[in-house]
Amino acid sequence: MSWKLSSTVLRGGTDGNAGSLLDQRSGREKQPFHFGMQDDSLFAFAGLWDRWRDHAGAVIESCSILTTTPNSLLADVHDRMPVILRQENYDLWLDPGFRDVKALAEVLVPFDAAQMRSYPVSTRIDSVTNDDPECVVPSHNSLPAQSALFG
Repeated sequence: MSWKLSSTVLRGGTDGNAGSLLDQRSGREKQPFHFGMQDDSLFAFAGLWDRWRDHAGAVIESCSILTTTPNSLLADVHDRMPVILRQENYDLWLDPGFRDVKALAEVLVPFDAAQMRSYPVSTRIDSVTNDDPECVVPSHNSLPAQSALFG
């Protein structure tokens, strides 16, 4: 399983929709899911970006999205999730002078599942050529939930 971020999502979403997509396996089939906010608001992942030089002197720009343990909404689908920042922490996260490790630990926690929603979407999202609003339309042909498969 891996996070499936569509190019639609990476560009900020379609119609304000910036949910991430995650796959859940059922045998050989994968079921992608859309995860977003209950109110369809935009949200931000905690990420790191850096520019540095490799041993040959070439400039390298790199980035990563930080992960944490999953909240209750994601726990049946994956063993980790991206850190989603609460809006009140945006300025703190973007402050290059911030050095308070204890306060940082309080930011890098699973987002409140009660503020989020998820639903299965079509495997159409699996092709990079599909980059349109249809990628996040709820699927009616979803696979059974993982917990139903094993319990």
